[in-house]
Amino acid sequence: MQAHLVAIALGFVLDRAIGDPPNWPHPVRWIGTFISKLTTVLNKGRARVLKGAGMLLITVSIVTAIAIAIISIAYQLHIVFGVVVEAILIAIGLAQKSLRDAALEVYEPLKAGDMAEARTKLSWIVGRDTDRLKEPDIARGAIETVSENTSDGVTAPLFWAFLFGAPGLWMYKAVNTLDSMIGYKDERYREFGKFSAIADDVLNFIPARITGLLILLSSRNESGLPLRRRLSGWSKDARRHPSPNSGFLEAATAWQLGITLGGKSTYRGVVSERPEIGIGQDPLKAAHIKSTIEQMHTASFAFWIICTIIGVIFYAIA
Repeated sequence: MQAHLVAIALGFVLDRAIGDPPNWPHPVRWIGTFISKLTTVLNKGRARVLKGAGMLLITVSIVTAIAIAIISIAYQLHIVFGVVVEAILIAIGLAQKSLRDAALEVYEPLKAGDMAEARTKLSWIVGRDTDRLKEPDIARGAIETVSENTSDGVTAPLFWAFLFGAPGLWMYKAVNTLDSMIGYKDERYREFGKFSAIADDVLNFIPARITGLLILLSSRNESGLPLRRRLSGWSKDARRHPSPNSGFLEAATAWQLGITLGGKSTYRGVVSERPEIGIGQDPLKAAHIKSTIEQMHTASFAFWIICTIIGVIFYAIA
């Protein structure tokens, strides 16, 4: 348990400070390639729901088994080597620095008034059409991405790492990658990606709610509203979001910053309308992106501290 907690702490710090060096091979890309090839083979004909469930089971089993094998061998060689290897596996499964850097790539040109560059950089991290967006909608895209991925990319992987070590984190990453690739409700993936989408919702259920609460409790309150009002608005608006988990992140961000998220977006020319959440009256601007990055860091750190304390207590009792 002690080695496990040290590995998580080291991995958390490594991700925050270094992140993923550009152009280095990354396990998520390998998982994505495997999913893509298996999808080509299985996503056709009849029984697509069952085939999708089979692909979920195969992918998660292989990824988790590889992680278990790597960690087991490393710890058998030496406990220090095991801690280092586990820390590296945890670090590359987190996304604090990646999220921050991606959001800043949008923030910098937006702050400078370079709308064309800001739209281009936003298109790298969102699926919506960006070619005609103005500052408020560019900012909203970046804010919603960072907010949602505070759980998907940081606290949910940490949650499963605390429960089951690096194999738990990579079990989650396999499911999350499946959801991001085939968990759509369009004609192509509605049946095939059904179980992957459900699995991702289940694995994110607890981390998303804890993270949303931590955003409200630990980050800077820019709305000027009392905590009781923010908690009430968060709880209500979170359930208006079409996602069972993302709403708890985006609603927390909206109420903590005193802004409005949601509304109209366009995906490949098709308009999508989501309920607006929050109570902001002023237009969104570049500065709100920086505030959301600060929220991500603060809530992630608080999440790690809480899990570490629980782990230490459990170790002391056991």
